[in-house]
Amino acid sequence: MSIFIKDIVFYLLAKRSKSLMSKRNILFMAEMKSLAKDTVIYGVSSILGKFLNWLLVPFYTYVLSEQADYGIVTNLYAWTALMLVILTYGMETGYFRFANKFLEKADTVYSTSLLAVGATSLFFALMVLAFSQPISNGLGYGANPEFVAMLMVAVSIDAFASIPFAHLRFKKKPLHFALLKMLFVVLNITFNIFFLIVCPYLMKHFPDTVSWFYNPDYGVGYVFVANVMATALQTLILLPFVTIKKYSFDFPLLKKILRYSLPLLVLGIAGIIDQTIDKILFPFLLPGHEGATQLGIYGATSKLALVMLVFTQAFRYAYEPFVFSQNGGKDSLKSYADAMKYFVISALLIFLGMMFYLDIFKFIIKDTYWSGLAVVPIVLVAFIFQGIYFNLSFWYKLTDRTMYGAWISLFGTLIVIVGNVLFVPYFSYWASAWSALACYLAMTAISYFLGQKYMPVDYDLRRIGLYALLALALYGLISVLQFENIWLNYAFRTLLMFGFLGGVFLKDARQILLKKS
Repeated sequence: MSIFIKDIVFYLLAKRSKSLMSKRNILFMAEMKSLAKDTVIYGVSSILGKFLNWLLVPFYTYVLSEQADYGIVTNLYAWTALMLVILTYGMETGYFRFANKFLEKADTVYSTSLLAVGATSLFFALMVLAFSQPISNGLGYGANPEFVAMLMVAVSIDAFASIPFAHLRFKKKPLHFALLKMLFVVLNITFNIFFLIVCPYLMKHFPDTVSWFYNPDYGVGYVFVANVMATALQTLILLPFVTIKKYSFDFPLLKKILRYSLPLLVLGIAGIIDQTIDKILFPFLLPGHEGATQLGIYGATSKLALVMLVFTQAFRYAYEPFVFSQNGGKDSLKSYADAMKYFVISALLIFLGMMFYLDIFKFIIKDTYWSGLAVVPIVLVAFIFQGIYFNLSFWYKLTDRTMYGAWISLFGTLIVIVGNVLFVPYFSYWASAWSALACYLAMTAISYFLGQKYMPVDYDLRRIGLYALLALALYGLISVLQFENIWLNYAFRTLLMFGFLGGVFLKDARQILLKKS
């Protein structure tokens, strides 16, 4: 009799355990589904926005009078990317951290962060306007100090808007976020077309309609006019969507947020320097017309590889609030490991798609820039490691060891700066591409080993490594095996893509479907 009762108890416990496991699988799939949905929304808007901005590259090469003009755009936008990181000083991530940590005070965290970033952005804008001439002299644009002034004012507005945009992400409103981000792209392109196409036409045929405000000799300056106008309008339209009932400023709370966020500023500066330092240093390392030409070629071909950076950014927008909301959950570490694996799979698919069909994608830019296409796979792999590093970086954010992230980023920055300074004068943009890859590879390795010490996550390294080797093998195969018929090439490469997808399905997707069932 006792044996019979024991069997019943074991049966009930096993059934209950099976039921709990089933609920956990359902919950896990729901979480992954939500993350994937948000990533798609963020990704579609980012990809569409970047693609539309890609169209500005050939647009500028055809419309701007000199190749050096596009060099000015490339150089100054690199500076603005750096300044945006400085002016937000890690407050976006700090806001996510403390809004999730103190959910009952989320509005206070938001208003405190907004007022702090708003005050520093306003101060910066006023200082730039006051000293635009000496700043422009130092950057080499002394004849047009308004170029620098306009872009820095636009950056100040962007920095202020970063907190409202973070608030939309915190409130899980990816559609609002995506539409408002797309609004800037549409406005910027519209203003560019207006000033660089419509106005010259009207000036030629109906001069009285535009002569009171349009100067046909201003040229590239209208690129910056369009940018500041689009930024200001986007921010004005954004604000009604992110208002709260009561604004308050909590200085003790701000000190806590800053203590957490400022090390992220170092990390952010290092990260953006890794992406832009080559474009900032190029005029100094390769001066004159040749340097401007090389910078133009590298800047244009890098636009092709940016599809990987767009995917990483889209994943980040969805993944960052997801990670902080999962922190402390029973299955959170398992979720982080699975998210890493699926990120790598997606990134490898993008890499293969870009390289298999590069002969098509290259038409996004003018043929005079195609001499730089050979660096595209190097830049793509660098961006993959950048995304992996971002996935790994949550160990120091969740354990409040952000100084580790700062030191890792500084080490990476050292690699990329030394690589550019030593080798760009001899190898041009090839040195920039390889330096970026070395930088992200080193940062990924260091972050992984430190993360396993302070917050061990059981990443499926064997499976990830297998997929990476398979992707590299397929890329090597299409590099050495070329058919004379271009359509046969595309058919063969498409078959290889389906082969990769089939391998992924057999190893991972089938397991997910079995769990779900």
